[in-house]
Parts: sequence; structure tokens; C-alpha cells
Amino acid sequence: MSHIVVSTWRFGLASNQPAWEILKSGGSALDAVVRGVEVAERDPAVRSVGFGGYPNAEGEVEVDAAVMDGRNLGYGAVAGLRKIATPTAVARRVMEKTDHVFLVGNGALKFARAQGFEECNMLTEHGRRAWKKWKRERTGPPADVHDTIGMIALDQHGNLAAACTTSGAAFKLPGRVGDSPLIGSGLYTDNDAGAAAATGRGEEIARTCGSFAVVEHMRQGKSPQEACEAVVQHLIARVPSARPFQMAYIAIDKYGNWGAAAARSGFLSAVTSNVENQLYKSRFFIGYGGVG
Repeated sequence: MSHIVVSTWRFGLASNQPAWEILKSGGSALDAVVRGVEVAERDPAVRSVGFGGYPNAEGEVEVDAAVMDGRNLGYGAVAGLRKIATPTAVARRVMEKTDHVFLVGNGALKFARAQGFEECNMLTEHGRRAWKKWKRERTGPPADVHDTIGMIALDQHGNLAAACTTSGAAFKLPGRVGDSPLIGSGLYTDNDAGAAAATGRGEEIARTCGSFAVVEHMRQGKSPQEACEAVVQHLIARVPSARPFQMAYIAIDKYGNWGAAAARSGFLSAVTSNVENQLYKSRFFIGYGGVG
């Protein structure tokens, strides 16, 4: 079985490394993606994920995350979680330790505390200064925000898993939730077909359940690349408000083939396997003038 891990954006490459070590040693895809995205969640330089993420409109960092297990369609998610730097690990506990699939806000924080997760101040000095500047000027989010980290993996036993984690849109309304923790939107995986994850503006991505659609395209025989392309095309055609924004998907099929597609140029996928460990520019994107 060809094991592989794929994630979104430049910071995905560092996140892939601990995930790959788990896969290489015969560990599970689920362990790999949860451990992998934790690198981005704990990195203050990644300002769209976890600790150091930009705060909401009231100056507080709220994070969203989800995991999915392709073996049994297991799913766990948290949203609007404060004070916890590793929400993906909390989402996994929701999946494994409760009979629920999604906890939000104070309920998610209370659960995380009960599970022994350490609380911290998630707002860095950089985030605080950016928020104060935004409050003065109200000019919109910073230009260097590159959204979610999504990670998908196939292990040596043929099992697939996915994780998606974010601090969400900079200076969002308190309680806002995008696509990242939503099953079928931010992520989806099924051992019988493949795994997919999304990144981009959550309000638009959530409208088409694109990660589920990518997996279903693979189930019907499309390659991961063809599946991602089809879903991006559908999103842009069906949701015109998405056109100014970056929307992208990554996918792995059950054989270890991968693909990626984006609405605009500049999207990077991080791919780590037995034969490669590198960043790829999206092999397909749609601009205002059509296919790029």
C-alpha cells in the first residue's frame, strides 16, 4: 500500500514531517493527521491557525477544527473554541470519547478542560496589534492570511483520515464558523473511495459540500485531480460570490494517488511520500478568464 500525506499551503510541509514519521513507521492515518496539523496549530507564525491566529472582532481568538476517520466514517469537531491551542486533538476526543460529533463554544471548552487540555492565552502580540489597527481603520483582514490547514493521509494498512483546523476569518463576528469543521465541506474521507480537504473562504466553500463531492467523484471513477477540478469548476459556476477569493481542494484516492485544484493561482499543496517531499503549485486553477 502506497502511504502518503498531503496538506494545504506552504506551512503544510513542516506539518507533514511528523505525520510522515508516523506513517513510515506503520502508524495510523488518523494519528498522523492529528499530530501533523498540531505543528501549524502551535506555530505563532501561522496566523490563520491555532495559537497566534488572528482574533475575532472583539479581540479573542476562536478556533475551529475537525477530524474524520475513513475506516468507519467517524467524525468529531469543535467550533468557537477559546484558550486551547490544539483544537484538532479536542475534536478527536469528541469523536472517540463521546456519542456526539460536534461541540461548540463554552461547551467545547468545558469538555477540553475535562479531558485535561492545557489552556493558554492564544492572542500573540502581533495579533493584538493587528486587531487594534483593524479597529482603528476597519480596512478588512490582513493580506497575508492564507486560511486553513487541511491534511489528508493514507497509511500502510489502507486507512484514510482527514483533519482541518483554523482560527477562521480575521476579525470575524464572534461565533462565526466557516467550512473547516463541517463534515463534507472542510473535509471528508471514506476508505472505500478517498479523502479530501478544502481551504479558502468558508462562507462560499460551505455552500457546495465540496469535500464530500470530491470523494464521491473518486468513488465514481475520477482521479483525485479530475475530482478536485470538477468541484472547483462547480463551485465557481454555482457560487459567483466565490470568484474574488481563493478556493482550493486537495484529495487522495484509496490507492495513494493525489490531486489538487484551486479557483485562483498561488495555491500550494505539500506532498510527502516515499518518492517526494515537496510543495506543488496547483496544477489547475480558474481565473476570471477561465482555466489557467
